[in-house]
Amino acid sequence: MVASERREGTVVVPAIGVASSVACLRSLGRKGVRTIAASELDDPPGFRSRYADETVSVPDPTEDLSAYAEALLALAEREEVRTVVPFREIDVYVLAKYEAAFEQHVATPWPSMERLRGAQDRVELFETARTAGVPTPDTATFDEWDDWDESVVVKPRYTLAAPDYVGEAVASEFPHGSTTYVDPSRTPDRESFVAEMGHVPIVQEYVSGSDEYGFFALYDEGDPVATFQHRQRRGYKYCGGPSAYRESVAIPDLEDAGRALLDALDWHGVAMVEFLRDDDGEFRLMEVNPRFWSSLPFTVQAGVDFPHLYWAHATGGLPTEPPDYDVGVAGHLLRGELLHLYSILFEEYPLVDRPSFARTAASVAGSLLRHPRFDYLSVDDLGPFVRDLGRTLDDVAGDPDATRPSNRPTWPTTAFRNLLSRR
Repeated sequence: MVASERREGTVVVPAIGVASSVACLRSLGRKGVRTIAASELDDPPGFRSRYADETVSVPDPTEDLSAYAEALLALAEREEVRTVVPFREIDVYVLAKYEAAFEQHVATPWPSMERLRGAQDRVELFETARTAGVPTPDTATFDEWDDWDESVVVKPRYTLAAPDYVGEAVASEFPHGSTTYVDPSRTPDRESFVAEMGHVPIVQEYVSGSDEYGFFALYDEGDPVATFQHRQRRGYKYCGGPSAYRESVAIPDLEDAGRALLDALDWHGVAMVEFLRDDDGEFRLMEVNPRFWSSLPFTVQAGVDFPHLYWAHATGGLPTEPPDYDVGVAGHLLRGELLHLYSILFEEYPLVDRPSFARTAASVAGSLLRHPRFDYLSVDDLGPFVRDLGRTLDDVAGDPDATRPSNRPTWPTTAFRNLLSRR
């Protein structure tokens, strides 16, 4: 199919440095939807896809969120554009924050600001889960936690240090923190965490001996349209993290827990709900990602084409029945497999036992042979795989320009907010 035959409409896809945006470009491009790949990166893998009909450079949201939001809105104003797809916490925050401006031009199948806060504020999220009867680890703010003798982790309260959550002054500095595994023999320093994150973080019981599971869904105003489940076999790190190797599953208790939470949030749009299954077989809530997830390519390969469902949601063509998917299939992100092995050799997590490198390497090799499904590699669209391979080699060589590490956005100014309110 040539580009001139694609007349269904156009979608804006942020071409970020992970395979999910490539999966979206491929999914919609193969269905005849014209795509605009927009990125702050000079040459992201998505720009190499044959299914990127147009590539557009946009400001880096981690350096100037105002300019990024305005660039997305300018693309949304094009007559042929029907919607925008969120892949990062910043993406969905911009779309939700300025939903009134976007909805004048495109469909908005993403959560409102109120719903989004319920997912991005972990205090609110875990309170909602407890009310809905969804099991959770013991969780409290740092100031409320009083038992430092047990194994715990410390996390930011907010998945994004946005003005609506931490205030304009703190957000302008854009502090950023990650999950810290706390050694029970040491009491962590509150002030260092607050300085790193810009707010009082949460403390959470460490769930030992657990497996990670994901529940994925598209919701329409509180009602589920499609769902999917996978078990994470390996993450980027031996302690977990984003998925490097995963297998599709269908577990009724996992479905019940995921739906109960998203129902309680009155969800709208796509979401991933992350659970840990403890030694008693109970699924306990860890996170909600209120946008498309990094393992999206595998979800599509297993049979649930969420990008096309999202497009159908935006264009009024949702299916009457939820799609089925294959259970027991698995897939890989090759970069993630390498990072997992690297973490075994060079990283330390005090609460997590280090696995055998030799046994893990053998397991990786065996699984690659048994389940040759890959997030980037596609025989009809080799460009993204070649580009990601180049990025991986650059990373190994220590090329400072291979990625653009920056996490300090300039949040929208009053002038820009007024501009948006007039549109």
